[in-house]
Amino acid sequence: MATLHELGSRINGETVDGGEVVELRSPGDLDDVIGRVNLATADTFLKAAAAAAAAQDGWAATPAPVRGGAIGDLGRIVANNKEALARLVTREIGKPYAEALGEVQEVIDTCVFFASEGRRLYGQTVPSEMPDKQLFTFREPVGTMAVITAGNFPIAVPSWYLVPALLAGNTVVWKPAEYAPAIADAFVRCIEAAGIPAGVVQLVVADGQETAAGLEQALEAGHLHKVGFTGSSAVGRDIAALCGRHLVTPTLELGGKNPLVVMPDADLDLAVEGALFSGFGTAGQRCTSLGVAIVHESVHATFLERFTRAVEAAAVGDPYEPVLFGPMISQRFADGFEKWLGEIQPHHRTSGSQGLGRITADNPRDGFVGDASKGLFEHPVIVDGVTAEDALYRNETFGPVVPVATFDGFDEAIALANGHGYGLSSAIYTNDPTSAFRFREQVSAGMVSVNNSTSGAEAHLPFGGNGKSGNGARQSGIWMLDQVTRWQSMNWDFSGKLQKAQMDVAEMEADLDFTL
Repeated sequence: MATLHELGSRINGETVDGGEVVELRSPGDLDDVIGRVNLATADTFLKAAAAAAAAQDGWAATPAPVRGGAIGDLGRIVANNKEALARLVTREIGKPYAEALGEVQEVIDTCVFFASEGRRLYGQTVPSEMPDKQLFTFREPVGTMAVITAGNFPIAVPSWYLVPALLAGNTVVWKPAEYAPAIADAFVRCIEAAGIPAGVVQLVVADGQETAAGLEQALEAGHLHKVGFTGSSAVGRDIAALCGRHLVTPTLELGGKNPLVVMPDADLDLAVEGALFSGFGTAGQRCTSLGVAIVHESVHATFLERFTRAVEAAAVGDPYEPVLFGPMISQRFADGFEKWLGEIQPHHRTSGSQGLGRITADNPRDGFVGDASKGLFEHPVIVDGVTAEDALYRNETFGPVVPVATFDGFDEAIALANGHGYGLSSAIYTNDPTSAFRFREQVSAGMVSVNNSTSGAEAHLPFGGNGKSGNGARQSGIWMLDQVTRWQSMNWDFSGKLQKAQMDVAEMEADLDFTL
């Protein structure tokens, strides 16, 4: 593989020096050095925000249909480079190649959707309560937006922010995960190739501490008018507090503890297939990964037996091969996941794995695809007997583990589905419409699947959560326009005199005492 050298931040289309230089290695093959990453400082972030703010007026003045045309061109450029971008995703974060292709397709779909929105940034013409007066509404860009994204979806999720933000006339300072700078650099170069001026998107590659300092300085300087963040609930709280001090509204897409309820009438083979994909796809490192399987006591034993067999038979390993999942994204996530394994209690029962923790020569997995010693590979594990008091139930574990709980009544299933306080994604397996609609009404999640997994999103459907999963903001589709625009109202009085609203309103005469 070719090595990518000297990755880092880009301000106004030019690579700039930062602070610490670190080596970037592939988590699927730690011998594969992708390149060196020049991490930015808080000062770099501040400079990028100032540059983006300076470019905003010019970009907003570009007609919206022209901006939409550029988004369409971006989609075609990404499509022309789909395989190369997917291979880079696989190399940089270890996502299986088939999933990486799907991720890049999500970018293409997002561009296709929003390209036409450049001709549909509709306002409204509203009747006035007075004669010779007309009312209008307009969508206006928010201004300059800071976008901070995680690395588990290093190109799809950023596109959910960047594409509609650019379409609406905003400029962006994008801070990707510092462990996924190569795909970020490639995406920004695609944006520039689409004819979008280099200053419209500024790329800052920095660690969390420098990002937080730079974000605070940029907000204090007045350069930023919106913040979008995808990541942990803990960091989301800090960003929300910081934004609140500056009266800036954040868009927060945070963690999940996504329930999958299996009812007595469920198609168990289908439920197992859904649990396998949503629980272990991307090594459990999705915000929509299965957080807890909640299985009715009448089918619990059968479901667990089939689920265990499916996990034991699943291919794990080299992400370039057809596998269920590959490595952890980085050493940080491998370490964090293994800490959660310490929460397995004596009342729990584990299955689906020949071991716990890192897959090594001393802790092997039968049928592993490739050389486990080369990467950050973890054993998948099912933990049965989980209750609402357990840490494995209450917290996002972000790794290849699926806790399983049991219920005997629908109300108990709902309590378990909501009790952890997250509210991103959810699923129910049932053939009873009543159960499906009752679940939709009572679950706290922003997204509900019936007879499908907790994972998966389409570019024209709102994506987002509640509670510890977000602040109610929604991404994707037309709903994202409400995050990247502000409504402006205008009244135009052509009566030639001052008409005072609510004071000079004419009323029809009515006989309210009229009876037949």
